[in-house]
Amino acid sequence: MKRSKADIVREYGPFPEVESVAGVSYDGKQVWFASGNRLNTLDPESGKVVRALDIAGHAGTAFDGQHLFQIAEKRIHKIDPATGRVLSSIPAPGGGGDSGLAWAEGTLWVGQHRERKIHQIDPETGAILRTIESNRFVTGVTWVDDELWHGTWEGDESDLRRIDAQTGEVLEQIELPQGVFVSGLESDGRDLFFCGGGGSGKVRAVRRPGKATRA
Repeated sequence: MKRSKADIVREYGPFPEVESVAGVSYDGKQVWFASGNRLNTLDPESGKVVRALDIAGHAGTAFDGQHLFQIAEKRIHKIDPATGRVLSSIPAPGGGGDSGLAWAEGTLWVGQHRERKIHQIDPETGAILRTIESNRFVTGVTWVDDELWHGTWEGDESDLRRIDAQTGEVLEQIELPQGVFVSGLESDGRDLFFCGGGGSGKVRAVRRPGKATRA
């Protein structure tokens, strides 16, 4: 297994009226992050929140190329990002104990925090298609280049892990500094991970190992 120390290339925030960062997603241009009662749009170049939708966002956030998906308590809402309107809703597999959220292969991937699991679910019905076991509390979940990554946060330790999507075996581990925690996770599809910072109210950009980071 590969191990490395996290290379944090930029910190965003804290932001006004944001006490904690939960789910994080990326639409190809802007970072979306949930902060309890709002879904915020962050410009990663300027570092400013340029828009906020009044939508409940208690955990993971995902983007399928057209719509946002947001965990709100025991439900996962499908949202029109232009208007903030909830288009449909499905039950979350963890019944309120859900964490990260990602879109890949036409399905949603949902972290179940304290149960240390990641579920692949049908985005139309919420039906669980398969389940991957982890050995740490699961926070954010993301896919990049056919690789499944998830964040962990247990006790005073947090890291990012690349795992085998079939077996759950840990293939790579990126350790965050002491006192730095990951609540949400999303890849920009290239060389960066955007990580929610929980109660710090920050979003951090972490270099993906082996990738040259843009200035």
